[in-house]
Amino acid sequence: MSQAIVTRYHPLARALHWVLALAIVGNFILGVYMSDLPFSPARLQYYSWHKWAGVLVLAFSAVRLVTRLLAPPPALPLNIEAAMPGWQKMAHHATHIGLYALFFAVPLTGWAFSSAAGFPIVLFGVLPLPDFVPVSESLADVLKETHEITAFAMAALVLLHVAGAVKHQVIDRDGLMSRMGFGR
Repeated sequence: MSQAIVTRYHPLARALHWVLALAIVGNFILGVYMSDLPFSPARLQYYSWHKWAGVLVLAFSAVRLVTRLLAPPPALPLNIEAAMPGWQKMAHHATHIGLYALFFAVPLTGWAFSSAAGFPIVLFGVLPLPDFVPVSESLADVLKETHEITAFAMAALVLLHVAGAVKHQVIDRDGLMSRMGFGR
């Protein structure tokens, strides 16, 4: 393994990275699972949990974006950047930009879909959130498809992000993953 010093992300950025990772993966799995269930009280409960998790992803994403603006990510170590071909640098940056855009697009399209379908979000069953689009069956159809497409796009980018991290850890052995870890 390279002995290069790897600068780490801010502790709040690292915590939010892992919280969002778990929430996004878990909520994606729940969304895929619940979508084909027959109508039942369990399905309604899963939809509520899915919506609540989506609102939390949106809130944590906002905090993460503010954290990123106030404590920008460290530059790639020179030895790692020098070893990366141009296409990998471009993929690195494009993946991060795409993920940040989808951190907001996926939950917002889900919220809009819920509003258009006439099913308001009541966070944790006690806090009603405002509907920000009118009830409209045709709009709900478009927003449902948009939500699904953006969710699958985020899943693809998450897989690409994980593949890049694994490549750096297993193949390159350059210590890049330690920038987002919690150990020493």
